Amino acid sequence: MKKLGKMISLGLLTIGVLFLIAGCGSSKKAATKDAKTWQDIKEKGTIVVGLDDTFVPMGFRDENDKLVGFDIDLATAVFKEAGIKVKFQPIDWSMKETELKNGSIDAIWNGYTVTNDRKKQVTFSNPYLTNEQAIVSLKKDNIKKVSDLKDQALGAQEGSSGAESLENEPEKLNDLIKDQDAVLYGSFAESFIDLNAGRIKGILIDRVYAEYYISHEKNSSDYSIIEGPFGKEKFAVGVRKGDTATAKVINKGLKKLYDSGEAQKISEKWFGSDKILPQK
Repeated sequence: MKKLGKMISLGLLTIGVLFLIAGCGSSKKAATKDAKTWQDIKEKGTIVVGLDDTFVPMGFRDENDKLVGFDIDLATAVFKEAGIKVKFQPIDWSMKETELKNGSIDAIWNGYTVTNDRKKQVTFSNPYLTNEQAIVSLKKDNIKKVSDLKDQALGAQEGSSGAESLENEPEKLNDLIKDQDAVLYGSFAESFIDLNAGRIKGILIDRVYAEYYISHEKNSSDYSIIEGPFGKEKFAVGVRKGDTATAKVINKGLKKLYDSGEAQKISEKWFGSDKILPQK
């Protein structure tokens, strides 16, 4: 019995060692894959950034059809520090995480809000900007507080953090509005068309978009912006899940631009003030 017990102990020890070796091998394999992602980008000399090219002032097309915006300037500056060029790839915003996972893009950088659901799908950089969900309406509709939207049609962009908040916290707004669900649009620009036509009475929208868009409209005085019920958010860059190597490069670039004051200049250019979060 002692001999049998000894043999069992040795067998269990051997199995334990094999599992340990296998675990180390898996960790090493994951680390290698992580490093290879950034190495592949370096070898190509280009990183592909996915964006919604209608999201003012983060990334959009100007009158000459050129991609411009705060995130365009910031991403270009960050990767210039790393010796990498940026290819900005317009995508269906509702499919952004799928595009990233499939490898058709290397990063999501376009007013991309950090949420718990998204953390399960991507690895985030350090946050660089604060945002909030606001509600835009026409002044003539007299929407002065959230409760004024009772039984009214509300619009939101499909795949946006606002749409996600409506779904995750229905008691704050979704349960109040018409049909207990928002009318979803491919872009915020489309939702403004319906708002002006009276088909919806409000838009749940990123405040940075709302303020910039309205300020550039001829009828800007016709609109009202009130605070939404979901609190503050933070914008960050999303890369493939586990791709910490690329995230570290982005974090390093953001800090260098913050320390030099270049990031603040980009913010002043697009927002008229310094909105950049301190980078550690």
